[in-house]
Amino acid sequence: MADARDGQSSKDRLLLAATNLLAEGKDFSTREVLAVADVTAPTLYHHFGNKQGLVDAVARHGFAQYAPTTDVGADPVEALRAGWDQHVEYGLDHPRFYARLYGNIEPGVPCAVTGPALEMLTRTLEPAAAQGRLAVDAQTAATRILAANVGVTLSLIGQDPEHRDPHLSAAVREAVLDSVLAEHDEEAPAGRSTAAHAVALAAALVDDSLPLSPGERAMLGELLARVAGAEHP
Repeated sequence: MADARDGQSSKDRLLLAATNLLAEGKDFSTREVLAVADVTAPTLYHHFGNKQGLVDAVARHGFAQYAPTTDVGADPVEALRAGWDQHVEYGLDHPRFYARLYGNIEPGVPCAVTGPALEMLTRTLEPAAAQGRLAVDAQTAATRILAANVGVTLSLIGQDPEHRDPHLSAAVREAVLDSVLAEHDEEAPAGRSTAAHAVALAAALVDDSLPLSPGERAMLGELLARVAGAEHP
């Protein structure tokens, strides 16, 4: 549904209108966004189903604007640090929009941006898990890191910019990394704990060339998870 009047499709105009309204901190009505986008209600329903579908699409679009891009050969832990800092920077540059992205949730229902963010972060951490650098599995590490990253960003947004704690983000970042990385364990060989070895072996189970049946993979994966969890409850 393209519109030659401005070169934008009706879908793009709806996304832009909703984004601008959310960035202003407005809980807009369907009528308001239709007026700003200059489209009809059936057009919105065609593209997004309803107002919440539009809001979810804006959230996913907003996340895509600051999702970190990582070179294949980059160190996964350094990529993680860079991604954390980029996340906080985006939130501080777009405070109202960020608050809407991560604050528009219901009990037990993740916001539209949490799922993609967690999936991206888990993928970023998988190389570190395979290298034996994680003390917990990649998804557990990603869940902890994302929760802390969002919490720090929202906390900084709520602070007076002139008196914002300049060390808060880095301090929390390193504390969280210390809780999920195995590299701080100086007593283990090459900085690796038993949990880190278990996590690395579990990450290797995705290799289809291993001569294991599905049942054997499942049983070994469960045992390795128990070993990793024993050190990090």
